[in-house]
Formats: sequence, C-alpha cells, structure tokens
Amino acid sequence: MNKNAAFTAPLQRPKETGVEENWAFLVLPKSASECLPRRGRITVDGTLNGAAFREMLEPDGQLSHWLKVSVPLREAAGVSFGDLVKVEIVPLQEEPDPAVPEDFGKALEANPEAHLGWNSTTTLARLDWIHWMTSAKQKKTRAKRVAEGCDKLASGKRRVCCFDPSGFYSKAFTSPQPADSKPID
Repeated sequence: MNKNAAFTAPLQRPKETGVEENWAFLVLPKSASECLPRRGRITVDGTLNGAAFREMLEPDGQLSHWLKVSVPLREAAGVSFGDLVKVEIVPLQEEPDPAVPEDFGKALEANPEAHLGWNSTTTLARLDWIHWMTSAKQKKTRAKRVAEGCDKLASGKRRVCCFDPSGFYSKAFTSPQPADSKPID
C-alpha cells in the first residue's frame, strides 16, 4: 500500500538527546505505518500541526516507524513536549539518494570495485547498506561493517544479506526512550 496517512500522536522528549538538545519525537500508530510501502527507513512529505516537512522515518522494531522532530519544525508547528499533534504523511514517489557517510565515502573512494558496485545498486539498496552500517552501536562494529560492505560490493553483491531493515526480526531498532514529559519550554 502506498497512500496518505493522517493521525494524532503525543510529542515526546527523548531520554537521551546526544549533542542536539530539545529535539522531540513521535511514534506512528501501526495503522499509519501500514500505509507506507516499506517497514525500513523511508522518506515522507508531511505536515505537523500544519507545518510542512520532508523527513526520513526510522523503523521502531515493532513494524511501525518513528519521526524525529527538529527544533525548527517544533517551533514552526508551535508545539511543545507532551502536546498531542496532528500529523499527515505521504511517502515520496521516488526515494532520494541517501547521503553517504564520510567514513564509507572514503572507503568507496579507496576501492574502485566497491565504488562500481555501489553505483550499480538501487536507491533502496543504498539506503539499506547505509542503514546497516550506521546502525552499529560501537565504532569497532561500524568500521567492520564499512570494510565488509566494500568487500561485498566489490564482489558483486547488490543488497545487504541477512539485514532486517525493520528491526522486527532482529530487534535491532527501536524508537527513542521517552523522558519525563515535564515541559521545559
């Protein structure tokens, strides 16, 4: 299925924000995710309380997705942590080519066969390759995946083998953990 979805969801503060403070997130209801063509990462156009956005939804490991809401989008929508927000989304007709992470880009430049393999893959395959690499929780694992990815691409592999982009079967992905819903605004 590939259709528009409209829903309401609470805007949550993540327990851990990393270096970027004050971002928020929301988890899509499963019925909204079922309208999307894939359970893995997918780019959508949408509105959040009327404010337009184009963002990549992340898999939550429960056959649904979650959306990171940046500070500028939160401010444009006029919403705060804990608010119930109205969201409308539609998947893009054609997924944009993903940005290649710097470490992987350097590895591709150093390996012409891998670079040729990369250029022969589809956009969705590229999205999965990058997701597989960037989903590593440790630097050592990520470096290993970058090297393995180059080896596989150089040998003619076009898709990541044995990678569940939804996280459902491997439980590799989850939405952020919510913090206390006390507003700081």
